[in-house]
Amino acid sequence: MFNYLEYIRESNFPHIWCAGCGDGIILKALIRAIDKLGMSRDESVMVSGIGCSSRTPGYMDINTLHTTHGRALPFATGVKLANPDLKVIVITGDGDATAIGGNHFIHAARRNIDLTVLLYNNYIYGMTGGQCSPMTPVGSKASTAQHGNLEPSFNTSGLAIAAGASFVARTDVYHVQQCEKFISKALQKKGFSLVEIMTPCPTAYGRRNKMANPVTMMEWLKDNMVPVAKYDKMTDQEREGKVSAGILCDIDKAEFTAEYDKLIKKVRTE
Repeated sequence: MFNYLEYIRESNFPHIWCAGCGDGIILKALIRAIDKLGMSRDESVMVSGIGCSSRTPGYMDINTLHTTHGRALPFATGVKLANPDLKVIVITGDGDATAIGGNHFIHAARRNIDLTVLLYNNYIYGMTGGQCSPMTPVGSKASTAQHGNLEPSFNTSGLAIAAGASFVARTDVYHVQQCEKFISKALQKKGFSLVEIMTPCPTAYGRRNKMANPVTMMEWLKDNMVPVAKYDKMTDQEREGKVSAGILCDIDKAEFTAEYDKLIKKVRTE
């Protein structure tokens, strides 16, 4: 049996996540990926902003930096530039990353800075009041959309690809082995890596959208997460309500901190 206790701060338990939340599943998948890769926790840093997802680093026995709402990526960029040898992992949510942190998200991907970003997508602001996030589906209810959301949602993974990320994958907490696999691949990739992880929020999202039972939300993930190869062949009508899952982008390109180091050496010799 895997020993998770070696990687967590028991003094910070019990955790604050609601019953049925998938964030703990992601935490365990991340721990297993780190362990299998033999990563040094002394040479790794986890950075988070504000939200349910952003509590993850506080439960792990690793270097951590808990920052302000939406600002995890610029803080992480500073850490990486200060010490490029560190493995920097960013934990964020759909609201934290794509609303108040949206500009930072775009430019971190554009720079292709070597960060591994785990974006927990639960379709809502879970911790701060159940408001719509940029990922809330059209028609879904939230505290700021009591009659249903009118705004189209972001394709967050597509946004990262368009902005210039090296690695982008989408998975979910029901398909936990795939989740761990994609996290592992992202950790090994040089450049900006994003794993968008669909995770249930029975309390803030589910109760408002007739899925208050956590099992119902997990069944939704089971039934509606579609492998990308199959999704690409579906008609628009068949895609209604479905979400594509898989590795969406995996390319090799110049990484920002390496290019910055080259520039420093060049300037010093001139």
